[in-house]
Amino acid sequence: MKQQTLAMANGFERYTKKTRRTLFLEEMEQVVPWAELCALVEPVYAKAGNGRPPVGAERMLRIYFLQQWFNLSDPGVEEALYDSAGMRQFVGIDLGREPVPDETTVCKFRHLLEEHELGERLFERVGEHLQAKGLRLSTGTIVDATIINAPSSTKNARQERDPEMHQTRKGKQWYFGMKAHVGVDSQTKLIHSVVATAANAADSTMLLHLLHGEETRVWGDQAYRGQSEVLREHAPHAQDFTHQRYRYKDRIDEVEREKNRTKSKVRSKVEHVFAVLKLKFGFVKVRYRGLDKNANRLFVTCALVNLFLVRKRLLCTTAV
Repeated sequence: MKQQTLAMANGFERYTKKTRRTLFLEEMEQVVPWAELCALVEPVYAKAGNGRPPVGAERMLRIYFLQQWFNLSDPGVEEALYDSAGMRQFVGIDLGREPVPDETTVCKFRHLLEEHELGERLFERVGEHLQAKGLRLSTGTIVDATIINAPSSTKNARQERDPEMHQTRKGKQWYFGMKAHVGVDSQTKLIHSVVATAANAADSTMLLHLLHGEETRVWGDQAYRGQSEVLREHAPHAQDFTHQRYRYKDRIDEVEREKNRTKSKVRSKVEHVFAVLKLKFGFVKVRYRGLDKNANRLFVTCALVNLFLVRKRLLCTTAV
């Protein structure tokens, strides 16, 4: 093996290139409202005392967001920070002066957010920030739900599956886990409402929690049909644009089928949101045991999805 050059040892490489991860973190550095979010965490965060001084709240929040963006466990994010100079720069860690916060510190910070239910408050604060930036909610809402899988194996210490997760059937396939219900703005694609339930909860039962009340149109798939009374009560001015049944035993209603296709041109926007949530950020499986812990993660991840979806517009606003 060749001897290391000074460039390799000290980071003064002659040939460098910004990776997609580095570019992504540079964008997130600018679009995340750090001061506003840290203001929610600091009142409940540990204060300096006689013992070892605590890691700063903003630094821990940055580490926590790295976990959501790159789907990292507590030990996984510790190793990633040691491995990636770009991540360390984003968090503000200089290994010449201090170590990376260990996985126990990361775990305790996560439990702090869960204990004080800060995930939902972070989601709401991001929504307020985006509205202040001019991203107002329109009068159209798309409602939908997606299944987040959970381990179905009983090969663990308790010899049982997570009792708060349940199974459900979709088509001819059975799934076990939780379900993320979202209400999405039909123009900006921003998530304005989030509910986490076990996978066996019917989509239609969560409709009232996914409306902000000012809708004039509501889109959804056939799981939400027949909810006219709920719409009249919680969104009295809304027209029902949910998909209707068109298949019958002996015929297909082509008129209704064509109407559903037209509605899908708007309703399909919710799939862009799920693509970021599950494909970009990797939230396809629950990481923790229990619904509350995973709901907290869902709220935070949805807040980050919103920032990601409108990052270009926010960056233009910042540049001006």
